Amino acid sequence: MATTETKVAGSSSTPGLSWARVCKECGQQHEGLDSHLYEYQDEVDDELVCHICLQPLLRPMDTPCGHTYCFHCLSNFLKEQDFCPVDRLRLQLHQCRPSSLLVRNLLDKLTVMCPHAAECQQQMQRCELQPHLHNRCPVFRRLREEAEKRKRPSWNELKGRKGDGESSGDAKHSATLPQHPTRDQPEPGLINPAYEESEDDNTPLRSSLVAEANVVELFREEPEEDLGLRIVGGKDTPLGNIVIQEIVRDSLAARDGRLAPGDHILEVNDVSLASVPHARAITVLRQPSLLRLTVMQEKGFKSRDPRSDHHPSSCTTSTASQPSHSPHGNATSNNNPGTVLQVTLMKSQRTEPLGIKLIRKSDESGVFILDLLAGGLAAKDGKLRNNDKVLAINGHDLRHGTPESAAQIIQASEVRVNFVVMRPAETQEEGGSSREGQHSRAARRAPEMQYFRRRSTYMKDPPGGFSSQEKTVSLKKEPRLSLGITIAGGRDFRSRLPVYITSVQPVGCLHRDGTIKRGDVLLSINGVDLTQLTYNEAVSVLKAQTAQSQVTLRVIQTLSEDSEEDTEAANKDELDTVDDARDDAFNWTPLWTRWLGLPSPMHWCRDIVLQKTNNESWGFSIVGGYEESHGQQPFFIKTIVPGTPAHFDGRLKCGDEIVAVNGATTVGMNNSSLIPMLKLQKNKVTLTVVSWPGSLV
Repeated sequence: MATTETKVAGSSSTPGLSWARVCKECGQQHEGLDSHLYEYQDEVDDELVCHICLQPLLRPMDTPCGHTYCFHCLSNFLKEQDFCPVDRLRLQLHQCRPSSLLVRNLLDKLTVMCPHAAECQQQMQRCELQPHLHNRCPVFRRLREEAEKRKRPSWNELKGRKGDGESSGDAKHSATLPQHPTRDQPEPGLINPAYEESEDDNTPLRSSLVAEANVVELFREEPEEDLGLRIVGGKDTPLGNIVIQEIVRDSLAARDGRLAPGDHILEVNDVSLASVPHARAITVLRQPSLLRLTVMQEKGFKSRDPRSDHHPSSCTTSTASQPSHSPHGNATSNNNPGTVLQVTLMKSQRTEPLGIKLIRKSDESGVFILDLLAGGLAAKDGKLRNNDKVLAINGHDLRHGTPESAAQIIQASEVRVNFVVMRPAETQEEGGSSREGQHSRAARRAPEMQYFRRRSTYMKDPPGGFSSQEKTVSLKKEPRLSLGITIAGGRDFRSRLPVYITSVQPVGCLHRDGTIKRGDVLLSINGVDLTQLTYNEAVSVLKAQTAQSQVTLRVIQTLSEDSEEDTEAANKDELDTVDDARDDAFNWTPLWTRWLGLPSPMHWCRDIVLQKTNNESWGFSIVGGYEESHGQQPFFIKTIVPGTPAHFDGRLKCGDEIVAVNGATTVGMNNSSLIPMLKLQKNKVTLTVVSWPGSLV
């Protein structure tokens, strides 16, 4: 038996404590990424003590050689060494596994004392300390209430500030998103236009943003099966966290239905992703078979003044994309994808059908209304229409759902069925016109208009740690000899990617030279520019130029300083599967971080117009801007809040880079400059963004 010393980070009495510095899990003051501290009351068996920190184990991990350490201790040790601390056998973190449930239960039952012993002398099992702190400890409750008062002034104080200047924007609009327990300090450069409270009279205050941590288990029946997630973020990027950008339709994750774009992945199989580079996170997510994901999921705002939930049998309320001054509820701009409507249908009995045919489209994710059956409940109500996109049913997000999942939600509903739908905009010409004419114009309208893109004219530097270098290869070859490369991308590609190399074949002349690598972006061949071409145009130019005996090829390679080793490991995993017959080189794309280093002339921008009413927030948070410690960083979308204009619009994605607001460049701005700019846009804002596809896992 061993007598463990109490880990003490500071005084346990109230003086000196602050809500920002106290850990929300153990109640002590320690650095955000340090191990939690507990005051143990009994002797602890040596078998339950970590051999590195000599304290009772936290998140125990077993090594193949039979030793057990705290996850945090072991991961930090293996960053510097490559062997087991006890027997010095070679060891890597991915070879270790979480300890058995029995060991974890024994550790959870260790007796600890509340860290605020001056006012709270409660003793409890270690697993009960966090619930005690959040629900029963008077010191913890007082610290939280004091912080909330400082963060959320009274309504009268808010009204008294109407005439104040905008210079205090940072202090007035701090984030309320619950952070991971080990990440209590707000991240530098994080601003949250989504979390602004309205200062208009008679407007319900949005008191807090509701988010919760959930565990999702996904099982790959085939080891090589994709999860169907596109991932952005990582400690080597301004985003910091690992965030789901997109769910691929008909994939394992889409069929499961519990994950959604914007979810922050905190852990994978008990391995924390809080401080790992992007490429390392991708490697962890590519583990075969069972994946246990701990994710933080946004649930939207919780209003301080909730409105009555009584509705008539059907109601239609324009919310996200409709300006408050529109008298008819269908005023839209050419860049606006449509109007978001809420429709409630009341069934006479639970089993009554709604009379709605739902479909999916090949060119857009989500669920759409194909037809309303004559005589059915929906047709009689008259609020829903053909081609409406179903965003949600009874609170279930269906922006990336399937008709089957929508039908299950409807069948499981009681009498009330609440729809949130996006109705495509219709062009209304002056002087009026027939409904048939309007329909034909809507049918002819190119859907790409709402995703209008153009070559970037905003000159800026890439994020810190990312850069690029040009490479030129000149070679002489037989006219019939192939270069031996395959390509993808092109400006007609969905994400308007430049043309890039997906593979270098071992039989081609470029493979023998060794300069050109998979993932390099093509600039020119024999002086012919390739950067603005579509895929077919690029193929034609390459075929024509490689028929010559002298070929000069210019490419650009992106570099990442902080994660070169991890990137090589992730790319090695990709290369190991190249020979698989199921792999298609044309569908391979570089990691998301590879795009970040491209120079500005290689970027393509698109304008996204968001509209809202005065009492709404835009619904997104941003990280980036000028910081003394990191210099100038681009602004990235980090969070999109459910139930807000940005969420319902559906085009803005986590990981998108904002390069301009209403045509004014964000280059050189800091948070205090961008916050007032966003606040001044009461009903409409145009965001110019660059969007790169997330890494596919």
